[in-house]
Amino acid sequence: MIEMQFLIVFVALLLCSIMAIIRVIRGPTAPDRIVGLDTINTIVIVLMVVFGAATKQYIVIDVAIVYALLSYISTLFIAKYLEGGDF
Repeated sequence: MIEMQFLIVFVALLLCSIMAIIRVIRGPTAPDRIVGLDTINTIVIVLMVVFGAATKQYIVIDVAIVYALLSYISTLFIAKYLEGGDF
């Protein structure tokens, strides 16, 4: 059973992700949308860590670490692409 503190954190993070999704949809420029996507990635990583701690399935935290690394690398590639540089 998940404790009440974890449910409060889940709801708060879901509200934050909804605000980030709005930024992705309404973002006036491409960098604004990329920042919104990066924010959503970060929120997903935090949700995975909180879920792993709440259910005591610590393998989820390891998966979150790998996902964070891939998210960081993809953000670097997208930023380089928007800048107009070569890979």
